[in-house]
Amino acid sequence: MNDTYDVTETLDVTGESCPMPVVKTKSAVDGIDEGDTLEVVATDPGSMSDIDGWAAGTDGVDLLDQIDDGDEFRHYVRKTA
Repeated sequence: MNDTYDVTETLDVTGESCPMPVVKTKSAVDGIDEGDTLEVVATDPGSMSDIDGWAAGTDGVDLLDQIDDGDEFRHYVRKTA
């Protein structure tokens, strides 16, 4: 649970490696409403740069934050359009 962001949905991609965290994040964002926030929980360290790059190049999403918890990486993505 996250108190910083009003998370609408959590996507668990732990144990999956590139490109699946980004592929599943895109699919999950497509399924939420504008203004909703998706929390993505991953174990692939590459997800930090992959999701950042995807969000930077994708209209209609904002990457709010990324948190490196050591063994887990949490990404907060808001759908803006």
